[in-house]
Amino acid sequence: MKILVAVKRVVDYAVKIRVKPDKTGVDTQNVKMSMNPFCEIALEEALRIKEAGFAKEVVAVSIGPAQCVDTLRTGLAMGADRGIHIETNSSFLPLTIAKILKSLAEVENPGLIFLGKQAIDDDCNQTGQMVAALLGWPQATFASKVVLDKDKHFATVDREVDGGLETVSVDLPAVIT
Repeated sequence: MKILVAVKRVVDYAVKIRVKPDKTGVDTQNVKMSMNPFCEIALEEALRIKEAGFAKEVVAVSIGPAQCVDTLRTGLAMGADRGIHIETNSSFLPLTIAKILKSLAEVENPGLIFLGKQAIDDDCNQTGQMVAALLGWPQATFASKVVLDKDKHFATVDREVDGGLETVSVDLPAVIT
C-alpha cells in the first residue's frame, strides 16, 4: 500500500508575524518558513504505519512555490520515500488544492491519504474533507491514533471530539486528517 501525505509550507509557528502595510495579509518576506506542524504529525503517523509493515511507500506532496522543495526535503529527511512538488506561484483556496490532490490520487493510487487536521496560516480545516468527497472515499478527521487491520481492508481511528475520544472504522482507501 502507498500513503500520500500532503505537507504545507507555512510561516514557522515560532515567528512573530507582521501584517502587510496595506492590510491585505501577512508579510512573508524574509520570514522563516517550515512544514505546517499538523502536516508533520500526519507524516509521522504515515511513517509509523510504514514501519509497522502496513505500507510500502510514503509520498510527501506539496503544492506551492519553488521554496516548497525545502518542506519536501524535511519530509524526506523524516523518512518519506518520495516527494512530489506541484509548483505554482498562485495562492489557491482549499477546494482547488483538494481537486489537485484528487487528480494526484487517481495517478498514484494510494490506499491512504493523510493531511494535517488544519493549517496554522489560514486555520482552515477543509481540504481533507473535500478530497474525500471528491474521491468518494470515507474519511476520519481529528485522528489521534490510526490502526490498520492486518489485511489492510479498514482502519480503526481514535478521533478527538469535545467529549473525549471517539473510535470510528473506515474502509480503505480513505482520507485521514
